[in-house]
Amino acid sequence: MNRRTLLTLGAALGLTSVAAPGVAWSWSPTRSVARSGTGVDPLWVWDDEIDAIMASVIDAGQVPAVNDAILPWVDNDHPVPAGLPSELAGFLGREARLPAWADMEKLRRAADFNRRKDLYLFVIYGLGGGIMSTVIPREAKSVYWSKGGADMQDRAAKTFTFGYDLTDRNAYEPDGQMIVTANKTRLVHAAVRHLLPQSPYWKAVADETIPISNMDILVTFHSTGTFAHRTMKKWGVRMSAADEEAFLHHWQVALHLLGVRDEYIPATWADAHAQSDQVLTPLLAPTPEGRDLAEVLLGLTAQVDLGVTRGFLNEFVIYQLGDDIADWLDLRRDWASRALIRSVWPAYVAFREGLLPVAPNSFGLFDKFVKALGMAFLNKGQSGTTTPITIPDGNRPGV
Repeated sequence: MNRRTLLTLGAALGLTSVAAPGVAWSWSPTRSVARSGTGVDPLWVWDDEIDAIMASVIDAGQVPAVNDAILPWVDNDHPVPAGLPSELAGFLGREARLPAWADMEKLRRAADFNRRKDLYLFVIYGLGGGIMSTVIPREAKSVYWSKGGADMQDRAAKTFTFGYDLTDRNAYEPDGQMIVTANKTRLVHAAVRHLLPQSPYWKAVADETIPISNMDILVTFHSTGTFAHRTMKKWGVRMSAADEEAFLHHWQVALHLLGVRDEYIPATWADAHAQSDQVLTPLLAPTPEGRDLAEVLLGLTAQVDLGVTRGFLNEFVIYQLGDDIADWLDLRRDWASRALIRSVWPAYVAFREGLLPVAPNSFGLFDKFVKALGMAFLNKGQSGTTTPITIPDGNRPGV
């Protein structure tokens, strides 16, 4: 990617500064929730304890038994299930809990904020962040060649489950599910770190020897949480300072539960955006795997179409991510939809934020659009709470 394209992307994504590709890690741990740290590049940091445990589980053929054991383990107040290997049970007994620095008042405020802004978050996470993930080369290649890449509707449903649990009003409460969901996801990540290096197809295209480092998880956070914060500010969505702080805090806790070291978790939104400027945009680039994944994801809405055309969907992606990414993904333009989105969506947001007294024309179309998007990324149109997160026992077969 040349410097001009990088700057164009930076402008499209609202970045105030864009680092050049290949810049060494320089983000200071003093900007983290820990306020100190080693300063080691997170690209070389994984999740050593659970990685070793899950490698043992896979090599011993215990994945089916572990999946059976964790299937009914759903709510945060459920005990660690019986029937797990002792080392795994001990790990989850220590890790499946909130960090000491978690603030329940902020987490509850975040839950209320997510409820009030869920319409925007559906669109930003589902289209903006979801499609941006397909132009993050390491993420696209890891997803495509993992077992889940062979069934993207199922994988999208499980990804949506993570987002659903994260934004649920009871996310971190005893009867919520986010603590369990994050820990199940952490087990999946550890399994993939063991399995993907055994795939000759992944090894042939990867520029890393072990996937899903702390850096990779941070990049995913910036393509979702930080991108959502930036986009809502750009759209004029009303957020008090306390709302913004709470919104960041629920992501901080999620990152900790996913195994990211506290020294890498940004303490403020200013710190998050500074980290994002360094680690996200310079990485964006097209790949054959990413193009395929984007086409599959964008095709999901056709199964639950509510009057939303593919051209409209493409243009909403372009509205959020810009024309460069659209060109990378070979997204066809729909000029009528582009004109509609760019003229009506700002008024739609303004009306919902109480800044316009009358709903704009095409208000109903945008409501249907958001509903279709949500249904498409749920478990084949069913409730997002019913999608089980299971540990893989292999990789995507060669095609």
